[in-house]
Amino acid sequence: MNLLRSIRLAAPLGLAAALFSAPQGGAQVASPMVQPLPADPAAGFPGYLQLVGARARAEGVNQATIDMMTAGLTYNPRVVALDRAQPGSNPNSPPAFWSYYRSHVDAARIGGGRSALAANAAIIPRIEAQYGVPAKMLLAIWGHETFYGRVKGDFDLARSLATLAYDGRRRELFEAELIALMKMAQRGVPRAKMVGSWAGAFGNPQFLPSMYLRLARDGDGDGFADIWNSNADTLASIAQYFDDAGWRSGEPWGVRAGVPAALDRGQFTERLDAPSCPRVHARHSVWKTVGEWKALGVVPRAPINDGTLAVLFEPDGPENGSFLLTGNYRVILHYNCSNYYALSVGLLADEIAR
Repeated sequence: MNLLRSIRLAAPLGLAAALFSAPQGGAQVASPMVQPLPADPAAGFPGYLQLVGARARAEGVNQATIDMMTAGLTYNPRVVALDRAQPGSNPNSPPAFWSYYRSHVDAARIGGGRSALAANAAIIPRIEAQYGVPAKMLLAIWGHETFYGRVKGDFDLARSLATLAYDGRRRELFEAELIALMKMAQRGVPRAKMVGSWAGAFGNPQFLPSMYLRLARDGDGDGFADIWNSNADTLASIAQYFDDAGWRSGEPWGVRAGVPAALDRGQFTERLDAPSCPRVHARHSVWKTVGEWKALGVVPRAPINDGTLAVLFEPDGPENGSFLLTGNYRVILHYNCSNYYALSVGLLADEIAR
């Protein structure tokens, strides 16, 4: 899933951000070509809901739940307009990272993270011990996604997801999420809680419905994974997401680094094809151990084991900030496949813990 600032204040953060998110710094996909809407784009919407209902029944959703979730739904042209307004990124000329950083790692977000760290001191040690993910990372995601729960979105999720599925450009994705939302309702999640971003992400961590079903956790033991209002559930659910994505306990996400001006960066260009978001990963170097980077004159600015594998990344080019990024950085990219997002989350986490 970030729901913050102008269109991002109402856009999917977190797990929906694989579709709409921060600048990629090498985007995975360019914006799709905008197609003109038909004269009456909503004409087939009621019939489409009938088809979705049939698929939901085939997947085990009962009729009462289907009726409850689709009753009175109407096509939402604003959601389609927001979807079609999403900008693409030019992989050959990515915008400056440090401009993005200054608007996302500011005093308010750092202070909010430190306050949240103090306010949740009683529950954090247990969550860290259970999942192996540092609290600073959980709080940085929470702060990035919804400003610690202050901006979560107020779109009706069923209406938004049905509209986006009916629109057809990503039908399989959004239809599957709409049915997952129905399964949430059948599991007992109140319909009144089903509001969030225009693209279907919701709650403090901005999960999509399918992610809620698979990864949301009951962190306070009351029998309900309340990622809307419970801090314990929110932090446990983000921790479960990181754990599921392969977070390695005890390893940093990355460290700032000093790089000699004479380093021949061309010899370290990544040549492996990344399985996902290849243009994001293409801006990283080849993998080397920290010890090997040190032998080349690269100096980590924070403690990191010499045996840790890392890539070199200079988001705005040489002499404008350099980082050694570990495998845990790629876990953050699972949340939102954007170098801008992942790097600013890591840096926010470090500021919160400072």
